[in-house]
Amino acid sequence: MPQKIIIDTDPGQDDAVAILMALASPELDVLGIVTVGGNVPLPRTTLNARRIRELAGRADVPIHAGCSRPLSRPLVTAEHVHGPTGLDGPHFPDPVLPVGDTHGVDWLVATLKAAAPGSVTVCILGPMTNLAMALVKEPSVAGAIDRVVAMGGAYFEVGNITPAAEFNIYVDPEAAHVVLTSGIPVTLAPLDLTHKILVTKERFGKILAVGNAQSHAVVEMLKFSEQFDLNKYGWGAAPIHDPCVIAHLLRPELFTGRHINVEIETASELTRGMTVADWWRVTKRAPNCLFLKDADVDGFFDLLVDRLGAYSR
Repeated sequence: MPQKIIIDTDPGQDDAVAILMALASPELDVLGIVTVGGNVPLPRTTLNARRIRELAGRADVPIHAGCSRPLSRPLVTAEHVHGPTGLDGPHFPDPVLPVGDTHGVDWLVATLKAAAPGSVTVCILGPMTNLAMALVKEPSVAGAIDRVVAMGGAYFEVGNITPAAEFNIYVDPEAAHVVLTSGIPVTLAPLDLTHKILVTKERFGKILAVGNAQSHAVVEMLKFSEQFDLNKYGWGAAPIHDPCVIAHLLRPELFTGRHINVEIETASELTRGMTVADWWRVTKRAPNCLFLKDADVDGFFDLLVDRLGAYSR
């Protein structure tokens, strides 16, 4: 039986790649996509999700717009990385299929209330606002969630938006706190993992060689977004983040980490959004998170190329 998943996202080029991977994978039953304000404001993230759905040819997957801002803070966005559209790089035609009428949080609550206990995995590729709101509004929906797998946080790599914080957690630390203290099993793909998943020239070549519209769009998107990271880090290649969430669902054996306690800093302005990861287990706080750290990088890119190739099969 395919895993039932919900994708909660703020596309973003790497979000788009993750969505394309998921929609090409028969092992995953994508119940729907919920958008959130994050990399760019909500109208843009919702438009971008619609564009990727049409690129994937998956008219059957509903999209619902969720929260436009964090629980208690102004929205911080990242056009400086993703461009003003959030999907700069390729040219996308205007999407035809509409977004759903139901607010994303209400759709989450209704979908989870109708699901069997422990039957749905929630994949979060942006700020955790939507799921946090759903849990506050209707705590019982936690029972339907098998686990949350999210891209977010950092420990050894510290921050990418501030010296202490990774962007997705920084945007809405209160939401991340709600999710990580909910009792739902959480897996985090932090910068400590994703900064090892580098898209080298050779890997770009393998993606391009797939030769379909989806692979060409992926190359054009990542070629745009890599410019910021190449300038920032001075590496010979840029990391790719959100697809690690989908890859972990499909091939968990590609990844290693530790089951540890992770807390979110919400009070300090200096370290707002920091994921305080007890990697060395120096406290007695109960583990609440599988914190991924390493991966079979070649295996990851083999999987990505295979899934992009599925659009031609």
